Amino acid sequence: MSDREERGGEEPRVDLMEALGGSRGLADSGLPALAFVIVYTASGQDLNASALAAVALAVVLAAVRIWRRETLQFAFSGLIGVAIAAFIATRTGRAEDFFLPGILLNAAYATAYLASIAVRWPLLGVLIGPVIGEGMKWRKDPRRLALYSKASWIWVGVFMLRLAVQLPLYLAG
Repeated sequence: MSDREERGGEEPRVDLMEALGGSRGLADSGLPALAFVIVYTASGQDLNASALAAVALAVVLAAVRIWRRETLQFAFSGLIGVAIAAFIATRTGRAEDFFLPGILLNAAYATAYLASIAVRWPLLGVLIGPVIGEGMKWRKDPRRLALYSKASWIWVGVFMLRLAVQLPLYLAG
C-alpha cells in the first residue's frame, strides 16, 4: 500500500506560507530592511544609525519570538542576515551594500532551483517530500516529478523577479 493510499487517497498538502515562516516570518525578514531605508533617509544618510536601527529591530523581533515561545528559526536567521548586511554596508561605506547579501542569496537560490530542475531532482520535492512523509518516492511517479518541477519553476520565477527589481536598484545606488 502506498503512502497516498494510507492517507485515504488524498494528495499531501503543504502550507507554503507556513514554510516561509508565515506572516511573522515575512515581517521578521522585511521590517529590518525597511527600518534601514527609513532611518537612512530620515537621518540624512547616516549609515551607522541605519545599520544600528536594522539590527536593533531584528533583535527586538527575535526577543519577541523568544518571549512568546515561538519558533526561533526565522527570527535568528533574519537576525544573522541583517547583522551580515549591516556589517557589509558599514565596512564598505555604501548603503546599497546592505542589500547585497539578499541579492546574492536570491541569485544562488534561483541557480540552485534551476540546476535541480535540469538534473530532474527538483529542489522543492527534495525539501517537501520528506516533510510530508513521501521521502523521495515522488521521483518514481512521473506526475509527482512533474508537479515538483513545475512548483520549482515558480520559485525560480520568484527569485528572478526579486533580482529583476533589486539588481537595477542596487546598481543605481
